[in-house]
Amino acid sequence: MTKPEKRDEIVRAALELIAEHGFHGAPMAMIADRAGVGAGTIYRYFENKDVLIADLYRDLEERIYPAMLEGYAPDKPIRERFLHLGTALLRYFINNPLDFRYLEQFHNSPYGAEFRRDKILGKKEGCDIFRELFEEGVSRQVMKELPLVILFALSFGPLLAVARDHILGFISLDDALIARTIEACWDGIRR
Repeated sequence: MTKPEKRDEIVRAALELIAEHGFHGAPMAMIADRAGVGAGTIYRYFENKDVLIADLYRDLEERIYPAMLEGYAPDKPIRERFLHLGTALLRYFINNPLDFRYLEQFHNSPYGAEFRRDKILGKKEGCDIFRELFEEGVSRQVMKELPLVILFALSFGPLLAVARDHILGFISLDDALIARTIEACWDGIRR
């Protein structure tokens, strides 16, 4: 294996194991074994497990963001942009269940709490499309005047629950149901 391939295998193994067993249930030795590398090899690429977890999150964000922006038209009305982004995000989660499971754990852990806080409050750069859309929607009085954290919760709480239920097989989302779900999220935040 070449160096980039080894790193990719380590990241893939970490994603799979953390999605399956959680952060604490996926020790570095287990990740190394799944990746087919020696335990010491991981430390050539990642200083420690915290760095691996943060890098994996950044890798996922770098895949999700372009997927959401594909076909996105920033000149469209706020509602249409919200529907586009919400639909793209839900479809990404449905098509990438391991990514979804990792992100769900990350955002609900001490690793992700500070990161989420900084993103919502605008203290961390990158992938700010939803925050910017919410700020514009509130300022134009198209969305309810609520704190950003509540707008995020009203938008993503239902979306995440539906994605989880689809992945678990409780519901099967087709195009029509996805559209109705994102519309319902919009109804929760629009004026």
